Amino acid sequence: MKFLIPDRIPTERLILRIFKEEDWKDLYELYGDPEVVKYTIFTPFTEYETWQKIASFTGHWSFRGYGPYALEEKQSGKVVGFAGPYFPPQWPDPEIQWSLSKNFWGRGYASEAVLRIKNILNESMPDTSFMSLIHPDNIASKKLAEKMNAVFEKEWYFKKVNWQVFRHLPLDK
Repeated sequence: MKFLIPDRIPTERLILRIFKEEDWKDLYELYGDPEVVKYTIFTPFTEYETWQKIASFTGHWSFRGYGPYALEEKQSGKVVGFAGPYFPPQWPDPEIQWSLSKNFWGRGYASEAVLRIKNILNESMPDTSFMSLIHPDNIASKKLAEKMNAVFEKEWYFKKVNWQVFRHLPLDK
């Protein structure tokens, strides 16, 4: 399979890469934490559901030629979250998504990853318009979206929530 974007990208403090099976243990810290998932999946995942999510992320790369990256902290080798393009069949447009384990909030990792991902997507998939779906109460994600030059576009009703669609504009505009 030829990928549309690189499958491994270094940043200053992270390695963005395709998930490996053993990453589920680190990602369970994210998906098993009620505070982390309160604006996304709402109910924490079990260990098995976390493993399934990693399998889904990995399969996304096979189906679409791109997908969410594991965010591996260079210093520790630990997967601290995920970020990247995601486009399941029910979504209105391809999304740039992100999430970090609570112990890694406030360190700028999400900004570092999303900035690099946006640059890669602008180079590799310039004709694709990306959005981010954000829960209306998720102030931190709205701030990051705006920092990444995404603007509120509309609401989209899905699974009993009026999600806010933020449209990603090129970083130079």
